[in-house]
Amino acid sequence: MSTDNPPASVDDADREFDAAELQALRERVDDLESSMADLDDGDTQKKMTIVATQGSFDMAYPPLILGSTAAAFGWDVVVFHTFWGLDILHEKKSKNLKLSAVGNPNMPVPNALAAIPGMDRMATRMMEKKIDENGTATIEELIDLSIESGVDLQACQMTIELMDYDEDDFYDGVTTGVGAATALQHMAESDIQLLV
Repeated sequence: MSTDNPPASVDDADREFDAAELQALRERVDDLESSMADLDDGDTQKKMTIVATQGSFDMAYPPLILGSTAAAFGWDVVVFHTFWGLDILHEKKSKNLKLSAVGNPNMPVPNALAAIPGMDRMATRMMEKKIDENGTATIEELIDLSIESGVDLQACQMTIELMDYDEDDFYDGVTTGVGAATALQHMAESDIQLLV
């Protein structure tokens, strides 16, 4: 005869389960479910990244309007300004952005006339007059609105150095010192990525 204990019946196996262990397991499952619910709630905010590469008068508006509108809907918005797009955030240069008359298919003059010196300034004045008459926000007002709305207006560090700008040249609230890697990380996490 064997000295080993006889095999336990199914009922005996169930009874071996300690009530305290079972309660601890249930509590752990509840904690994990609660943690998962918290994670799901945190992922509902949409993200948008806009890369602004052009610094003409008319191209300053799209990233600022789209960014501030998305922020008004509660989105996490970054507008990464690089190369000529950096002039939009440059406090002095943003006040002198011009609308190019050459190559613009919507200009009511042929390219030969649009190339005449002074035509860009005239086209810009015409657009500024329209904006004023319509009550449309200026570039400066849109920058202020964007910052107040929580839009992260970023200035590309490499372009700041390339253009020999100083970080103090930009509007208050602009994020300077941002590299391409940081911009790419936000793009990778974004629901919408735009190149303007």
